[in-house]
Amino acid sequence: MTLKLGVPSKGRLMDKTFDWFGRRGIGLERTGSEREYAGAVSGIDGVELVLLSAGEIPRELAAGRIHLGVTGSDLVRDKLAVWDDQVIEVDPMGFGFADLVLAVPSCWVDVDCVSDLDAAAAAFRKVHGFRLRIATKYHRLVREFLRREGVADYQLVDSQGATEGTVKNLTAEAIADITSTGETLRANHLRVLSDGLIHKSQATLFKSRAACWTPETRATLNTLTHIIDAGRD
Repeated sequence: MTLKLGVPSKGRLMDKTFDWFGRRGIGLERTGSEREYAGAVSGIDGVELVLLSAGEIPRELAAGRIHLGVTGSDLVRDKLAVWDDQVIEVDPMGFGFADLVLAVPSCWVDVDCVSDLDAAAAAFRKVHGFRLRIATKYHRLVREFLRREGVADYQLVDSQGATEGTVKNLTAEAIADITSTGETLRANHLRVLSDGLIHKSQATLFKSRAACWTPETRATLNTLTHIIDAGRD
């Protein structure tokens, strides 16, 4: 039985994943046409490359259909309930850094921190008759963060497009989204709350708890781990 390694199928995350393994002596490459999600592995026996979208990888890990997967730590935590019961962090990979943050309009001068947002949300509902809307793709992480912070008077609005534009388009009053430089937030006249960091994300190699770990796949994992460890030197 081969060990199945799921990696992002396109973009910078795929390229950086290939580079990361390549620097450690393990070659990953796409094969076939651009439309064909097929790949090959060299430098180690018994590993099959599975190309998936980064958002699919947490689900495939949880289902046990892949043994290892590379994806953002934010996606694993948001898509999997009690994520550490389903997967194990093997290695933070040192790229794909981004922060999931809570941001409000820059003109909200009296809202600096999450407790201010809580007060503003209560006032908003009293004036407008509905709860303050926060646009996000990351429902679980945002909901857990706001619960810990004691914020209750809000509603989450699903945003699968340009989340930063939802405030300007009047479909939300605040947002929770991934940012690396903050430039897009500033361009849309948004400001991160002073204590509004929800999660610091990076690309991470995860191991599935649910996959079928035979003696062969365990031996392959040990070999892979040794190669990765040797690549740190």
